[in-house]
Amino acid sequence: MGKCYVFVNQKGGVGKTTSAINIGAFLAEAGKSVLLVDFDSQANLSSGVGVSGEEAKPGVYELISDIASLEEVTRPTSIRGLSVIPADKDLSGATVELIDQERRDYFLSDALKPAREKYDFILIDSPPSLGVLTVNGITAADAVLIPMQCEYFALEGLSHLLQTVKSIQKSLNPKLVIGGIFFTMYGPRTRLAHPAVQEGST
Repeated sequence: MGKCYVFVNQKGGVGKTTSAINIGAFLAEAGKSVLLVDFDSQANLSSGVGVSGEEAKPGVYELISDIASLEEVTRPTSIRGLSVIPADKDLSGATVELIDQERRDYFLSDALKPAREKYDFILIDSPPSLGVLTVNGITAADAVLIPMQCEYFALEGLSHLLQTVKSIQKSLNPKLVIGGIFFTMYGPRTRLAHPAVQEGST
């Protein structure tokens, strides 16, 4: 049974996508089978592994909408053992479409169940928000990974994010754990980097 991790931070530009791609590539190079899931309508993860435009259809939107199967939406990448379910701008419509649906927080979790039997690791890249798509990603995961930029203001949103994760643990995904908080864009010569790391580590 594969393990599923979601990269979450409501702040954009902190390295979620880059981290997901690099960690996925590292695991694949180590001989693991890895599935990247782009769950952000900006689709930066998809383009980052070479899938964009019409090549991204069908993708994760079609998967959670039950229009296409897991096999139909999964693409190989140039790295052996690393596959991707791409996204495109259509995914932005899901934020509206899911609101009134039953089990609206479980669409991604349900769609990825077959993938757990096929892959050692599933890595989900979530959008820079705490909306319904991110909640779907957290609900689908075994653990949350939080990339945090090494600056003071990055700490301000951390408590809100941790409260959201705790709420999802209680109501939607009791097995969920925080897999870790890791620092990105660390510049040892900048004055703000050291206090941010010290505060974020406590």
